[in-house]
Amino acid sequence: MTILITGGTGLVGQLLVEKLRERRHEVRILTRKKSDDPKEFYWNIAEKEIDDKAFQKLDAIIHLAGATISERWSDAYKKEMYSSRVDTANLLLERCKKNNVHLESFISASGINYYGTFTSDQILKESDGVVQKDFLAELCVSWENAANKFSTVADRVVCLRTAMVLAKNGGAFPLLKKLVNLNMGSGVGSGNQWMNWIHVDDLVNMYVFAIENQKMNGIYNAVADDVPTNKTFMKDLANASDKFFLPFNVPKFVLKSVLGEMSSIILEGTRANNKKIKSLGFDFKYNHVKEAFKSLI
Repeated sequence: MTILITGGTGLVGQLLVEKLRERRHEVRILTRKKSDDPKEFYWNIAEKEIDDKAFQKLDAIIHLAGATISERWSDAYKKEMYSSRVDTANLLLERCKKNNVHLESFISASGINYYGTFTSDQILKESDGVVQKDFLAELCVSWENAANKFSTVADRVVCLRTAMVLAKNGGAFPLLKKLVNLNMGSGVGSGNQWMNWIHVDDLVNMYVFAIENQKMNGIYNAVADDVPTNKTFMKDLANASDKFFLPFNVPKFVLKSVLGEMSSIILEGTRANNKKIKSLGFDFKYNHVKEAFKSLI
């Protein structure tokens, strides 16, 4: 299968490209840097420019592009977060139509914050919709709406509502590990907020599963079974690292003063289940956070 990937040089993208090529798929990458590599194609979102050669004899698109949410959210950065997800998807669709491309599948990232960023014991499933409106919920809704427009040019559209990705060399884990290594591991805020997560290996395998399994269609929560509280998560990380765990939590106001509105993704959290993806036969390699920590440390 010939697959075009956006965000192919990112944390998940690099591993996914390698995995797909191992499985004999032809993988093309859209990149913002001009390259002599015949498998890399230039695009410029601001100028609405994409090399049309990327769409020749194309079977599928995996849309991973998106500015990180782990930055302070100024108004300008919020626009970048939106544009890097939604405007890019709209541009891809425009070019598919221009080049008369019909896809077997369009697979898009989304976020578990689709439901809203709040703390609750409610266990969320894909059919629940938005529970609490906020910036990230609205962003994810727009992201998924842009993906769903591909139903006009693709047989299947899949969105993976992704939790915090645990990976050794990127994302939140190296920073959390650094704090623990300094014996500064502790809960944050109340410490009772739930922490959805997924190991990067499982997320990569889920994208491969989405590409190769034609029964997969629609929205899926990309989360592990085990959803600990923030305090338990940090305590398990400290124990796995043979470091101290501080008995007091970092106050909310400290996070809010340093991180602004973005602090909500750390201070709040509910639970989501993964029964829908597992019902199709997807097996998680890392379903418990202690197992994930052991593999990463």
